[in-house]
Amino acid sequence: MKLKLPMTAHLSCRYLKQLLNITLANILCLKCSPVHIKPVKSFINVKHSASEKPTLIHSMIGKDRVDVPNISAGDIGAFIKMKVTKVGDTLTNKQFQVDMPLIQFPIPVMDVAVYPKTKGDEDKVSQGLVKMNEEDPSFNVRTDPELKQIILEGQGGLHIDIILDKFKRKFGVEIEMKAPKIPYRETITGKSDEHYRYKKQTGGRGQYGDVYFRMEPTQRGEGFVFSDEIKGGVIPSRFIPAVEKGLHEAMERGPLSHSKVIDIKVALYYGSYHTVDSSEMAFKMASIICFRECFMKANPILLEPIYNIEIKVPEAYTGDVMGDMSSRRGKIMGMEPSGVFQIVKVKVPLAELYMYSTHLRSLTQGRGVYTKSFSHYEMVPPDVSQKIIEATKAEAEVEE
Repeated sequence: MKLKLPMTAHLSCRYLKQLLNITLANILCLKCSPVHIKPVKSFINVKHSASEKPTLIHSMIGKDRVDVPNISAGDIGAFIKMKVTKVGDTLTNKQFQVDMPLIQFPIPVMDVAVYPKTKGDEDKVSQGLVKMNEEDPSFNVRTDPELKQIILEGQGGLHIDIILDKFKRKFGVEIEMKAPKIPYRETITGKSDEHYRYKKQTGGRGQYGDVYFRMEPTQRGEGFVFSDEIKGGVIPSRFIPAVEKGLHEAMERGPLSHSKVIDIKVALYYGSYHTVDSSEMAFKMASIICFRECFMKANPILLEPIYNIEIKVPEAYTGDVMGDMSSRRGKIMGMEPSGVFQIVKVKVPLAELYMYSTHLRSLTQGRGVYTKSFSHYEMVPPDVSQKIIEATKAEAEVEE
């Protein structure tokens, strides 16, 4: 391959020759004669400071590979039997080690939850997708412990379809797509006071724990605050950590939608115990049940994640895009020109963005693109909240 360099590049020509010293290349500068650079048989992986000695070099033609003695600057080749090298690593010779910047892939704009069609193949799906992601960083895959789903993130419906088709051919496992669950949050807007006594007697040693809670909201973002206001030893200090542990456990699965509870303060101000039957487990159970009852009396609400969306579209489609965003409960924050395009800035609930990239292409004849980033949590409208709560109850009944 020949690279024709302008006069202004003459001073950096020698540097370019060094940089390309890991290949066979002919470099032609207007002030230099062509230079043939000898190939090297081993490379240094700069990122991992490791030596690589590929045994064969291939030129890829579709799914077929052809053995070649060398590759030149600008060509795409494939090495086999690489020990540590992955996508994005830089290979150089020992004399000239330079670490090139990583490839910047576009931020994913579409995510789906993926499940194996056959139960029991969950590990195959997660491990297989992670392995594919090492070879192809253009998509992301993660297991969400809160939602208990495997989430696949890509650039759109077609991109995800291609990934799943490749996965099926490579691993022989069929995958289904579903809309990802939304990480809602639960909190309160009022105050409440509740008492619960956990008492069980089944012959022999029983279980006894008695707690009094006072609950109120904290400032948004302040998180959970626990206040130990026990006086006079009505509950021994050794049981207080069990009460707090029960509160943390109850907050992981809120009463409304089984989502995390945030931004509340709980004060333990009174209670009682039994010298024989009281235990850490009894106070933990009393704490969990009392929390749920207290929470439901404090005007509970659902919060949903709101995302910042920037949609780049030709000016002719801005009206359609803005109208569509309004129908998705989006709030138009403004517009700004970008050449022949307009950038529409919107705040919209995450629940309204499933498969939006596909819809946007349809709406703009393939000319619209967008990016998204998390903004904040906001109260869910009462009518939407009720539907979410009912859907959660129905799902729980099916699981039972």
